Amino acid sequence: MRTRIKEFRARHGLTQEQLADAVGVRRETIVFLEKGKYNPSLQLAHDVATALGATIDELFVFNQEDTK
Repeated sequence: MRTRIKEFRARHGLTQEQLADAVGVRRETIVFLEKGKYNPSLQLAHDVATALGATIDELFVFNQEDTK
């Protein structure tokens, strides 16, 4: 999975810590999400998308290989 969280976060001028506070997670969770090393729950994906004024589809790009 690839994410565009860092790109959207930069557009809003948010630090990882600020985004983490906005969605109620630790900064490390945002780091792992941005690196594609953590698959979020649907609720967390929704919360991050909402905080960044985006849709889940805009933020998270799933590769076909990820589903195999």
